[in-house]
Amino acid sequence: PFGQLVSMFLNTLTPKFYVALTGTSSLISGLILIFEWWYFRKYGTSFIEQVSVSHLRPLLGGVDNSSPTNSNTINGEADSSRQSVSECKVWRNPLNLFRGAEYNRYTWVTGREPLTYYDMNLSAQDHQTFFTCDSDHLRPADAIMQKAWRERNPQARISAAHDALELEDSHRFQVPLTRSCNSLWFLSSCSCATAYILLAEEEATTIMEAERLFKQALKAGEGCYRRSQQLQHHGTQYEAQHRRDTNVLVYIKRRLAMCSRKLGRTREAVKMMRDLMKEFPLLSMFNIHENLLESLLELQNYADVQAVLAKYDDISLPKSATICYTAALLKARAVSDKFSPEAASRRGLSTAEMNAVEAIHRAVEFNPHVPKYLLEMKSLILPPEHILKRGDSEAIAYAFFHLQHWKRVEGALNLLHCTWEGTFRMIPYPLEKGHLFYPYPICTETADRELLPMFHEVSVYPKKELPFFILFTAGLCSFTAMLALLTHQFPELMGVFAKAFLSTLFAPLNFIMEKVESILPSSLWHQLTRI
Repeated sequence: PFGQLVSMFLNTLTPKFYVALTGTSSLISGLILIFEWWYFRKYGTSFIEQVSVSHLRPLLGGVDNSSPTNSNTINGEADSSRQSVSECKVWRNPLNLFRGAEYNRYTWVTGREPLTYYDMNLSAQDHQTFFTCDSDHLRPADAIMQKAWRERNPQARISAAHDALELEDSHRFQVPLTRSCNSLWFLSSCSCATAYILLAEEEATTIMEAERLFKQALKAGEGCYRRSQQLQHHGTQYEAQHRRDTNVLVYIKRRLAMCSRKLGRTREAVKMMRDLMKEFPLLSMFNIHENLLESLLELQNYADVQAVLAKYDDISLPKSATICYTAALLKARAVSDKFSPEAASRRGLSTAEMNAVEAIHRAVEFNPHVPKYLLEMKSLILPPEHILKRGDSEAIAYAFFHLQHWKRVEGALNLLHCTWEGTFRMIPYPLEKGHLFYPYPICTETADRELLPMFHEVSVYPKKELPFFILFTAGLCSFTAMLALLTHQFPELMGVFAKAFLSTLFAPLNFIMEKVESILPSSLWHQLTRI
């Protein structure tokens, strides 16, 4: 009978078998746990869950692809993916540092690279967009610079910029001969501005040296801009050249203003930024107002800061951490010096305090990573050259320059510390709907890992819950490891328990087999067992 066969099999098992069985089970579940944890840390999801959803669900009779409901779902997923791509657009950091004078000095001191390859590649694409045009191949010096902006090796870029300047000097005496007719004179003398830009950004080791080179670039760039302005209506080629020269001039003036700010001439920097915004009001893509806000905060000119916010903190304009947190700082400044959480809990919040708290909640909802840097709960690093709005990279860039302004306002950080976590009670969970802004994008972690260096621990919001399979494999590994240890220490006792457990497990099957034996004829049962 079947019951006798099971009993005979269980009696032949030795304690060593149980030790080997539990030890092997613990080892396998531990390996699965390690792999699942690694996969979750890298990709943010469970491997087993992903495989089961992607491959097993269709095999088990998933969804009918021809149904209209499914096509709507697919269209919805496509729309949401397109939305997430637009949400995860990477922007140029308005306050990006100088490579030679700041980023490279950090590398020399620490031995760490503050910029990622992805970030520098984006900068190279920006430079090619802003500083080159289709007619560059007609001018030898500009052709050199066109290649220089695409070059990966910094020393090769710097060497190419020097070659362009030398070539420009050698052709300078040929310029008067070509002024008379068309654009050849104009085409032959505009590359040295971009060469000076490259040297100021990457070769200059101090801000003063970078400012000197930018002033030389400004002299060349203004001449090119005036000449291209006169010729811009002569054809599409001239129009493209004028657009390039405009970008070059705006870039130079902005970087000169930033040099003045870094060298302590803040009022001069503010004047340069205001003049630049007045001269080129349509070039809002450069976000010069963010540079202006930071400089005005340094001067503690809060009335002018409020005036700039009134213009740019508009519902129709894209937001940024600088806009939202500066607005919160101004409202916190009105009440923070007298704010006390104990007194507020007793008497309630006044209207001004409520406005300040709401402004902080608005800022935290836009970018929830910033408070930890402002409150120094997380260490700062050098900001990248590109940022992701609402991401950790934007939080680093904001806190790096604005932490001093929050410290200067008495009690502002205390108010932030007491109120910022209350934001998360107001946001729906899961984050399918935002409160004051669109739902928080799900792609920020991936993009920030590309923008920020490896030695920085990327801030993640919302915190991802551990998948079920990681918890399951962790429990299974722990349980089997404990069984293996107990079996090794108490083999006889655990053998008794194992036999009792297996006997109980096989009891229903034993009962069914006994019923089958009693119903079927013995001869037929004998033939079935032989089969």
